[in-house]
Amino acid sequence: MRLLKSTQAANLNLKQAKIFYRQAARAIVLSGEDILLLYTQKYRDYGLPGGGVDKGESIEVGLIRELQEETGAIAARVLAPFGRYEEYRSWFREGANVMHMDSYCYLCEIDMSLGERGLGEPRLEAHEIKNGMRPEWINIHQAIAHNEAILRTFANKGQSIDRETFLLKRIVEELL
Repeated sequence: MRLLKSTQAANLNLKQAKIFYRQAARAIVLSGEDILLLYTQKYRDYGLPGGGVDKGESIEVGLIRELQEETGAIAARVLAPFGRYEEYRSWFREGANVMHMDSYCYLCEIDMSLGERGLGEPRLEAHEIKNGMRPEWINIHQAIAHNEAILRTFANKGQSIDRETFLLKRIVEELL
């Protein structure tokens, strides 16, 4: 899959790092200029649905699982690969101090005739509920403007907002 961008947090020294590798999958679900995103109240940001791929799971199977869990998407399917976003960032779990994450992004579709705009009931994890995560259809330009405002003004920004804002802009450039 083509590399869209590779980033490294400024404070990292990869030569002395203990690196934890994570494969993630992210779904791009469009309906005109509306996009299905996750809004997280704790960080006040929008991001693509998706998350870590489980051991023994293909990226596409993990993508559909995450999309259904986080948004309640009904009859979801993968249409085409979009690109990969690679990042190295601080991490303090699994005995590591750096996480190397590859986010594989795919264009997907859901059956919009089912549920509420193709969505049923999400099955969020405890930390997602605690952070106030919820699925939302939103105009992609509004989501970008919102995230950019958060980047300028909100001190408690999440680690993923830079990635998510970059991806939203690339989606506009290439798919709309």
